[in-house]
Amino acid sequence: MKETSQKNRTVMSVLAIVIGLLMVGVVPFIVQKSLERVLVGLIDHINAGHPTFESGIPLFDFFYPIWRAVIFVAGAALIVISQEIRKGEEWTYPLAVTLFALPAIGGMFMFLPYVSWVDGFPIPLLISVTGLVGYWSFIFLRKAERMQKWTRFGALTFIGMLATHAFTIGIGAQRTMWTRPGYPMYQDFTWWLFSWAGEVNWVAVILLVISIPLLAVGKRKGWWFAVIAAVAILAIDAPTQFIRTKTMDYLYGALLSIGVLFFTLVPYFKKKLIKDDQ
Repeated sequence: MKETSQKNRTVMSVLAIVIGLLMVGVVPFIVQKSLERVLVGLIDHINAGHPTFESGIPLFDFFYPIWRAVIFVAGAALIVISQEIRKGEEWTYPLAVTLFALPAIGGMFMFLPYVSWVDGFPIPLLISVTGLVGYWSFIFLRKAERMQKWTRFGALTFIGMLATHAFTIGIGAQRTMWTRPGYPMYQDFTWWLFSWAGEVNWVAVILLVISIPLLAVGKRKGWWFAVIAAVAILAIDAPTQFIRTKTMDYLYGALLSIGVLFFTLVPYFKKKLIKDDQ
């Protein structure tokens, strides 16, 4: 960070404060409003003849507040470390990038139900954009060669998108498992496949989030975490899409995995991503 100009470090510090304040003082209210709209839309969808969606009520009622708490703490952390960012402390950069990733991922997760049963402007996108402004700004404000910045931008953006999608796939799998025919038994392979695919995606989310701070500073171990997670998701989502073809969700997961692997496995991009052997 010290090789980054003082001007850029000051801008990064101000961004951390402003976005941190939004995450602490504004985002919690957006989350609550988003949750209420999702629950109203979901109840209407259930009453319209889709009783299997009843399991979505406790799931969303649990995970929206969880993301609110995570984003709140991340915002507080950004404010606390803002002056260390300005001073150029190296440890602040990967931490800040990860803290920005949390509202970007959480906001996108909270937006996705709007696609299915919520009318009106998808206000959780405001949460996601708040995080992305910091996420992308820090990538380009830190001193590095031009193509290294763009490679990190592509890789870290796809990693964030894949993490969001994988987390949502896990939620969808749980929702389906809770209202499956013959619960708690499994009628056939296609039903317990939901549980398998969903939980693989959730485990992969952990690896993807861990990879973000490491890849942000060119650590080889971050590359490994990202590759392992993407391969695991591709390996489970691709066959699941062929077996469970009612939606295209698993296809999207497979395509996002390919995007991550493109930026990590292509030799040119791999060389730009990794700075050391750690």
